Amino acid sequence: MLLDLILYLQHVLFHSVPLLIRLHAVHHADADFDLTTGIRFHPIEILISALIKLAVVAALGAPVVAVLAFEVLLNATAMFNHANVSLPGWLEPWVRRALVTPDMHRVHHSVIEAERNSNYGFCLSIWDRLLGTYTPAPRGELDIGLAAWRDQRTIATLRGTLGMPFLHQGGDR
Repeated sequence: MLLDLILYLQHVLFHSVPLLIRLHAVHHADADFDLTTGIRFHPIEILISALIKLAVVAALGAPVVAVLAFEVLLNATAMFNHANVSLPGWLEPWVRRALVTPDMHRVHHSVIEAERNSNYGFCLSIWDRLLGTYTPAPRGELDIGLAAWRDQRTIATLRGTLGMPFLHQGGDR
């Protein structure tokens, strides 16, 4: 649970610090919301994230098997909550009480900054609820991505994607 909280806080950090926002934009610029969104991160963001997790694991003295189990769970939930699916209406509120669902996390990928700066959780939905960042639904019709990166041709290549953080694209975060 502590590692999940740390990743929640790390995610908030990547939405708060200008340099980290630029790196994290690679993840949010995707105009589609699907499994590939769950693995679309800039390599520098991946490195920073790995260093943060390594420091926390070392500080906790977590057993290798626990860390491995967490990483498997983390990647499985990242694929689940970025999936282009919805749970049945009767099931969604029940699952959402404990876990981040695709419909909950989809709000986090909104072009509207206030919605994007909510629903940071990966696995457990409790952190957003406890820390005041939970948004149950978009204000209106949900539009995914970053407005400044609407021209997907710019980032359609590996080179374009890797260069994103170094190109100025307005105030989109």
